[in-house]
Amino acid sequence: MDGSHEALQLFELLLKSGTKPDRITFDGVLSACTHAGLVDKGLEYFHSIECKHGLKHSTDHYACLIDLLNRSRRFKEAEDMIDQMPMKPDKFLWASLLGGCRIHGNLALAKRAAEALFELEPKNAATYVTLANISATAGKWGEVAKIRKTMDDKEVVKKPGLSWIEIKRKVHVFVVGDLSHPRSKEINNFLGDLSKRKKEEGYVPQTENVLHDVEEEQKEQNLSYHSEKLAVAFGIIATPSGTAIKVFKNLRTCVDCHMAIKFISKIVGRKIIVRDSNRFHCFEDGRCSCKDYW
Repeated sequence: MDGSHEALQLFELLLKSGTKPDRITFDGVLSACTHAGLVDKGLEYFHSIECKHGLKHSTDHYACLIDLLNRSRRFKEAEDMIDQMPMKPDKFLWASLLGGCRIHGNLALAKRAAEALFELEPKNAATYVTLANISATAGKWGEVAKIRKTMDDKEVVKKPGLSWIEIKRKVHVFVVGDLSHPRSKEINNFLGDLSKRKKEEGYVPQTENVLHDVEEEQKEQNLSYHSEKLAVAFGIIATPSGTAIKVFKNLRTCVDCHMAIKFISKIVGRKIIVRDSNRFHCFEDGRCSCKDYW
């Protein structure tokens, strides 16, 4: 049983015990529904907050449910809920909505969420980058160029992606395309070998989110040396066979890295744990604990 379903079972036991849940309890319940993709169950719990338990909905409750609806492609319901909210949506709700749009490539709704976030946080680079990613996936390169220009005009700086791993009490930090590590040649050679083996296993590079209108081969090259791939590769060559790999990243891991690390975990027979800015991902035997829902 995964953590989300276990959380919901514990909540049901709590109700049976006669314990009265509070609003924070429902934050966890709705979050569990979101990560498990349980739309109808999430709606049931959401409506029970007021109808059954006499509590007021919080913006966090709305954010969870709108995220759940959006991730499940129920975009109209998500928009209707936003329009009917008794309070003004906050930045967390809009960011949640934008994240769901990223998963399914809903550019129209993403623009609405992004415009709201631009007003609330005009210097937050993550909003611009996410919208640019969604636009790139849709092949709207003119839109991507406009977003980049807006960032330049407003002096919005994208935080560089960093990944790090600790080996023998020493922290090794990587950036995309990093050649500064003493074992960079070994790392790159190992990634080259892994690339061939991944493709033999069925891996297809997720090039849709590369923010440059270049040839497909160049897009694949750009993806090959993302910081988390470098950190994972170094962890594998620097530790004994069977050792679990633990990598940290300061940003959300990209779709291609997430897919690639699933294949790598199966090929090398290692458990690979990646803690990005959003959650823990535990990769093992070609699967991730998040069930591709992050």
